[in-house]
Amino acid sequence: YFFPSSYKKRGRANAKKDSANQVLRTEALNALLSGECKALVTYPEALAEKAPDPKALKKETLSVAVGDSCGIDFVADTLAQYGFTLVDFVYEPGQYALRGSLVDVFSYSNDLPYRIDFFGDDIDSIRTFDVENQLSVESKDKVSIVSSMANSDDAQNVPVFDFFEKDMLLCLKGRDIILQTISKTTEETDNLFINDIEAGQHISRFNCLEFGSAGQGKGVSVTQMPQPLFHKNFDLVCDDFRNRLLNGYKIYVLSDNSKQTARLKDILSEKDQYISFVPVEGQLHEGFVDNVDKICVYTDHQIFDRFHKYVLKSNKTRAGKVVMSMKELMQLQPGDYVVHVTHGVGRFGGLMPMEVNGKTQEVIKIIYKDNDMIFVNIHSLHRISKYKSKAGTPPTLHRLSSDVWTNLRERTKKKVKDIARELIRLYAQRRSEKGFAFSPDSYLQQELESSFIYEDTPDQTKATIAVKKDMESSKPMDRLICGDVGFGKTEIAIRAAFKAVADNKQVAVLVPTTVLAFQHYKSFSRRLKRFPCKIEYLSRSLKPSEVKDILQRTADGRVDILIGTHKILGKDVKFKDLGLLIIDEEQKFGVSAKEKLRQKRSTIDTLTLTATPIPRTLQFSLMGARDLSIINTPPPNRYPVHTELITFDEDVIKEAIEYELARGGQIFFVNNHIADLPGLEARLLKMVPQARICICHGQMEGEKMESLLLDFIAGEYDILLCTSIIESGVDIPNVNTMFVNNAQHFGLSDLHQLRGRVGRTNKKAFCYLISPPVGLLPPDSRRRLQAIENFSELGSGINIAMQDLDIRGAGNILGSEQSGFIADLGFETYHKILDEAVHELK
Repeated sequence: YFFPSSYKKRGRANAKKDSANQVLRTEALNALLSGECKALVTYPEALAEKAPDPKALKKETLSVAVGDSCGIDFVADTLAQYGFTLVDFVYEPGQYALRGSLVDVFSYSNDLPYRIDFFGDDIDSIRTFDVENQLSVESKDKVSIVSSMANSDDAQNVPVFDFFEKDMLLCLKGRDIILQTISKTTEETDNLFINDIEAGQHISRFNCLEFGSAGQGKGVSVTQMPQPLFHKNFDLVCDDFRNRLLNGYKIYVLSDNSKQTARLKDILSEKDQYISFVPVEGQLHEGFVDNVDKICVYTDHQIFDRFHKYVLKSNKTRAGKVVMSMKELMQLQPGDYVVHVTHGVGRFGGLMPMEVNGKTQEVIKIIYKDNDMIFVNIHSLHRISKYKSKAGTPPTLHRLSSDVWTNLRERTKKKVKDIARELIRLYAQRRSEKGFAFSPDSYLQQELESSFIYEDTPDQTKATIAVKKDMESSKPMDRLICGDVGFGKTEIAIRAAFKAVADNKQVAVLVPTTVLAFQHYKSFSRRLKRFPCKIEYLSRSLKPSEVKDILQRTADGRVDILIGTHKILGKDVKFKDLGLLIIDEEQKFGVSAKEKLRQKRSTIDTLTLTATPIPRTLQFSLMGARDLSIINTPPPNRYPVHTELITFDEDVIKEAIEYELARGGQIFFVNNHIADLPGLEARLLKMVPQARICICHGQMEGEKMESLLLDFIAGEYDILLCTSIIESGVDIPNVNTMFVNNAQHFGLSDLHQLRGRVGRTNKKAFCYLISPPVGLLPPDSRRRLQAIENFSELGSGINIAMQDLDIRGAGNILGSEQSGFIADLGFETYHKILDEAVHELK
C-alpha cells in the first residue's frame, strides 16, 4: 500500500486536504489493522502526520455483507454519525445517497463507491459502481465503510507507528535525512504532527534495515549491480548487449509499451542484426544486472532517458474525474434554465422521488410554458444541459407538444449547412492544389521519437500519426492541433519539423512573443542536438549583422529551421525551399498576419498549435472545414494544478513562497503593470528576505531579457517577477508555484494559459489568483475567475474557449444570425445541431 500525507501542501494544520490522498491513507491504515497490508511505502511528511487512534478507526468502520439483516434506516443513521453527507448522487468520498431500496455510499477506504441494494431489511447485493456513468463495476460479498480521518478528535490522534506490528521490518533510506525532513515539517504545526525526536524513538523500536546511512540498523549486501547508464547512446547500448550475450547473459527489456520495445529492436537491428533481447510487459523503477544467475533486466525508460511512468490508485477520486453532468446537476438551483434536446428550454424544478416499477427513484422536474412539466430519469442526464448563451439574456420558455422547438432546430440546421457548404467548398478548393509528399519515416525519425523523455499519451500518438499521414500526402496539410497547456503539442511540432528537414525541406516556426521564440529555440535545439539539423531564431536581441547573416543563410538553404515572431513574415525573409510552416498559439495573431500567412502557405504544409482556440477557429474545425487533432489526455504522472482565488494576503503569499523554496522550486509572480514591479519586489523581499528576485518585462532590451531568463532557468533566481510575457509556451519545469496579481483584469484564456506555465512535471503545482474580494468585482470578472477556479483540475482549453464565448456573448464572434440561434437554443444544443449537420453533409 502507498501511504501519503493528507495535505495538498504541508505547513499550517488548516491547509487544504487532498481527498484522493485521504482515501489512500485511510485504505492503508485499514489494511494495517486487518492484517491485509504486507508492505507499506511512505515518505517523511506522511509519517510525521498523526492518525486516529486504531480503536477509534475500528469504531468508525461499518462492516456489511450480503445477507445481513440491518435495515436501511440503521445504515443511514450510522453513516450520518460517521460524518458522511447526505446528497442526491454520490461523486466524492464522504457522501451517501438514499434512493428507494438503494444506499449509495463513497467510503474513504475504496476508490469506487458502493451500491447496497436492500430487500426489506436484508442486504440483497453489494456492488461497486462508476460515478461517471452510474453503472456497476464489480459485485462484493462484504465491504467495510470507513469514515474520514478528518472527523476524528485531533487530541486523540496517535503516531502512525502505533499501527505497526512490533516485529515489523522497517527499511529506511537515509535515517538522518528522514528525521531532518520531519523536523522541518513540524516547525509551524500543532499537535497534528510528531517531531523528529518522537520519530527517532519510534523507529528504534523496530527491526531496521538502513540504506544510504550508517545507523543502528542492520546492513544488507546484494549480488546485483544497477543497470548501466546509456544516455540514449545506442552505440553504447549495442556494445553492452553484444558483450553480455557473448558472456552468456540473458537480456530482458521491461516496458509498458510494446511499441517502445519494437522501436528498440529496429534501432539495434540497424546496428547489429545478431543482437537480441526478450521483451517483457511490465515495469520496474530501475533495471539491474545479476552476475550470479547471469541475467540483465533493463528498463526502456532508462535506456531512452525517459521519465518513469508510475500509476497511483484512487485516480477516480481526484477532482476533475468527476462526472461534469452530475456535478452540474448538483449545482443547479430551482428556476435555472435548462435545455432538453427533445422538448426545448425550460426551468429546473428540482429533484423529486417517484415510484417506477414498484421502486422509488429520483427524477428531475423540468417546468415549461403554461406550467407544463416533464420528469426525466437520472439515466437520461445526457439529454439535458444547462442553458448557456449571451450573458444576461433570458431565453423564451417553450411549450410542450408544440412544433416551435422542432422548427427552430431544423431552421438552425439548414442555416448551419449553408455556412458549412461554403466553407467546405473553399476547403476542397485548397485540397485540390498540389503539394509536396514527404517520405515515410526514416531510422533517424524513429530514434528521435524514441528519445522523448516522456511516454507518449494515446492522443499524442494519434495526433503524430495524423500529422505524418498528412505530410506524406500530396495535398497540402492544414491541421489544427488543439491540446491543453503542457499536454505535448511542441513535441509533435518538433517531430513534424524533423520529418521535413529529413527530406531537405526548410521549416518556419511562427510564434507570438520573443520569449516564446527563445524558449522554442532552446527546446528544438535540445531535442535535435544529436541530429544533422541547423536551427536559428530571429530576435531583437541579435545584432543587425547577425540577423543579416541568418537571413542570408536561410535564403541559401543553410538554415533548416527558422523560429521567430511576426518578423519572419517580412519581405526580407526568404527561404530556399520552405516545406512546413508551424504556427504556435494561433489565437495570438491578428487578421493581417493571417492574410500574409495565406499568401505564403498556399501549397506548403501548415501545422497550427493552440491550447485555447478562438471560438471561430474552433467552430470551423468542429464543422470539418479544417483537419483537427485534439489532445485531451494529460501526460503520465501529471497532477492537476491547484488553483486558488485569494486577496493580497501577505501571510498566504509568504507561506506559499517558503513552501516552494523549501522543496527546491521556483516561482512566477505575474503583474501586468511595469511601473508597479519595483514596488512589488520590495514587498516580496520584506516578506521573504532570503528570496532571490529578478524583474523581467517586454520593454527591456532583448539581450538583457534573454540573459535574465537563462539565469532564472539555471537557478540563479528564485522568483521571476514579470508581466504576462511568460503566458505563451514558456516551459521551465522547476517552476511550480505562480501568483497572478490583479487577476480580474485578465481574460479567461489568458488565465488558463498562464496557469499552464506550472505543473509541467510530476510535482504538485499551485496557482494563486490575486484579486479584490469577489463580491466587489464586476459580474464578468467574477464569472471569469470562478470559471477558471472550476476548471482548475486539468480543465480543457476547448472548454475554456467555449466558456469564454459564453461569458463574452456569442454575437461578438459568430455574427448576429448565429448569435440569435444560440440565444434561442443554448450553446451546447447549437453545437449538437452543428455536429448533426456536418455528419449529414459528409
